Amino acid sequence: MKTELKADLMLLLVTFCWGASYLMMDICMEDLEVLNLNAFRFLVAFLIAGLFSAKKLAKVSKETLKYSLIISLCQVLVYCGATYGVKYTSISYAGFLIGLSSVMTPVLAIIIYRTLPEKKLVAAVILCVTGTALLTLGGSSSGGMALGNILCILTAFFYSIALIITERAVKKPNVDPYLLGITELAFVGTIMLALSAIFEHPHLPQSPRVLWAALFLAVLCTGLAFIVQNVAQQYTSASKVGLIFSLEPVFAGIVAYFAAGEILTGRAYFGAFLMILGIFVMEIDFRRK
Repeated sequence: MKTELKADLMLLLVTFCWGASYLMMDICMEDLEVLNLNAFRFLVAFLIAGLFSAKKLAKVSKETLKYSLIISLCQVLVYCGATYGVKYTSISYAGFLIGLSSVMTPVLAIIIYRTLPEKKLVAAVILCVTGTALLTLGGSSSGGMALGNILCILTAFFYSIALIITERAVKKPNVDPYLLGITELAFVGTIMLALSAIFEHPHLPQSPRVLWAALFLAVLCTGLAFIVQNVAQQYTSASKVGLIFSLEPVFAGIVAYFAAGEILTGRAYFGAFLMILGIFVMEIDFRRK
């Protein structure tokens, strides 16, 4: 098997784990509160990643730590929004709406850098906005459902901000991209634990079901996923990576259907289809044969 194909398959596995993470978050909140869960997830992930990076961490630069802290503040909002979003809406809705970051990121980049948008971006935005409207507007009379949808959309927004800051940071000569990610795990986990101590009653998972779900999030969806992503991206193209990652909401919907029995309305499924189509339009390079 070719190295590039192995890398693509590993990234596909990571994407599936991220899709399954929405179900795992839902299970974890049977026992753990939002901040408590995220603190556990990131600190365990940091311990795992740190085992592979102890020597490098000892030489981390101040510039890397500075940008890591800034990005971590955005990531705190991202993961709080995602976890609260799952708490107040369905697993399928959360996956599709948070997937909007694939389109929001280039839109925000255009606004920040004042460049003209590509035609495919305009098409992707139209498809995603239409799909989001079909998926969320009038789909439920529940106030909690509406709150969950709003939180998921805000999560996509803050994740896009984090990606743009990261893009700028990794171009700095004194910033190590790998250590940037590792230290983010530590910063996010520490901030989450501090907030949990103030607003919640933090504790370790009490049941085997919640413990396994929390470890799945920490080990596969956070720690291992980060390492695999960084290694695999050395052997495949950026366009392939973007296309593979755009499958995350698809996997979230599949897992929600088979594992949680979630069934959406025909209107919602059509909206989700338009959103996925928009993401694919955004990620595919139509100029390449």
